[in-house]
Amino acid sequence: MQPMMRSHRPLIMGRHGAVGANHPMATQAGLDILRAGGNAVDATVAISLALGVCEPMMSGLGGDGFYHLFLGGSGKAEVFNGTGAAPAAATAERFAGGVAVSGPLSASVPGNLAGISAMHAAHGRMAWGELVKPAIALARHGYGVTHKHAQTTEDNRARLAADPRSGKVFLDQGIGHLVIQEDLARTLEEIAVDGAEGFYRGKLAARLAKGIAEAGGMITAADLAACLAEVQAPIGISYRGWTVTQTGPNSTGFTMLQMLKIAERFDIAGLSRAERVHVLVEAKKLAFLDRERFGADPRFEQVPLDRLLSDAHADGLAARIDMKRAAVMEVPVAAAAGDTTYFCVVDAEGNAVSGIQSLNGAYGSGVTAGDTGIVMNNRMAYWHVAPGHANRLVPGKRVRHTMNAPMVLKDGKLVAVLGTPGADHQVQVNLQVATAMLDLGADPQTALELPRWTSNQAGQGANWPHDGDTALSIEVDHGEDVLADLAGRGHVIKRLAHLEGPCAMQAIRVLDNGVRMAGSDPRRDGWAGAY
Repeated sequence: MQPMMRSHRPLIMGRHGAVGANHPMATQAGLDILRAGGNAVDATVAISLALGVCEPMMSGLGGDGFYHLFLGGSGKAEVFNGTGAAPAAATAERFAGGVAVSGPLSASVPGNLAGISAMHAAHGRMAWGELVKPAIALARHGYGVTHKHAQTTEDNRARLAADPRSGKVFLDQGIGHLVIQEDLARTLEEIAVDGAEGFYRGKLAARLAKGIAEAGGMITAADLAACLAEVQAPIGISYRGWTVTQTGPNSTGFTMLQMLKIAERFDIAGLSRAERVHVLVEAKKLAFLDRERFGADPRFEQVPLDRLLSDAHADGLAARIDMKRAAVMEVPVAAAAGDTTYFCVVDAEGNAVSGIQSLNGAYGSGVTAGDTGIVMNNRMAYWHVAPGHANRLVPGKRVRHTMNAPMVLKDGKLVAVLGTPGADHQVQVNLQVATAMLDLGADPQTALELPRWTSNQAGQGANWPHDGDTALSIEVDHGEDVLADLAGRGHVIKRLAHLEGPCAMQAIRVLDNGVRMAGSDPRRDGWAGAY
């Protein structure tokens, strides 16, 4: 049954195309491309590059991404893995005392542009240069600073102030101030002409490597030249008759699928609200144990997905859940931030993209690479250095990513595209929204605005300001009776105010009559559009 609640935003609907992105200017860029005759892949290029300009703390040319594509005509799906590797100079021995979490040594090879370029080369329709134009205009003419933008920038003042170029562009700008990025505009103009080849192996690559070296970073021209996107098959499971697909390793999308497999062993729709939260939280804890053991770059480590996503394994994990008591399961992982952005798009032909991209922490490393205007990531922060760990740092290896980009299908047809930024919270919130839509029948906007929780396991670190070891951070809109029930089961409750939970979901649902229903999370600057 559809949950009854008042949403803060209208449910957006259209018959031809829909976009949900974490900034209104990026949503507009995607819709403009669709209206101009572009397909979902073309819109993805425009959205991705626009987000890198107007949401510079979350993603950009200096970062990584995963792009999960569904082709409506054939029913075929592909994942374009745009995640870069550790530089050749980055070794576990070099960082034995701890991996850098900001500054020039925290940056790894950026794969974002490789990912969207490879997808466009394979399936795009419009000319590449036309798709870069919206981002160029945003960089040259500016965009207005929002409340969220201003707060994130102020929270990261020290990181930005440490780099003169970054500080000059982003600091001390009030609400409505126009952020102008002339250097980035010129770089995007080069990319419009030379594409990803110029970025990784051309004149722009030489400038980028020079700027990184001058700042004291490790990434060389050879590291950039070696970066190529990988085309992967999505992974997936059956969930109550739907097929839920995900980005495979080095993404940890398999963790969400594991949680769904465990949840399928319970009557989610028939449980009380407190029981439903309890089951999903406990499923999360169990899945994160496997994530820590096996999440890694499959080119270097074996990730036994057949076993991890098997019915037998789900049966065994589900049997460990005590409905009366919360379990304590330690998951020691490296402390890291999770400032990321997510978008989804469905076109008139039924093609769809679930896309996610990130600099890792807010403004990444904080370092702008020379005169390119490109803010580099701090993805090195997610490496482990302990011998034997699946995610141990090795030159040329891709780090384990929390980024994941799910889809839902039914009988080979697209049902929903959804996702969120938020580090370790991503798969947890994706789980909640997916079960709200599939088990409870919620429309996308309702599902995104339902009260939210995230679980932090002992030793996990503080990936969100509200987290604490073993805490269940939960919005008070669940109701006092639910919070009291959960506390009685042993959950350590950390109360969050209305809409103060983490993440910023976007979702599109495709109905049997062809209507595209789009929703956008009010917890950040996202916006949905359709026509």
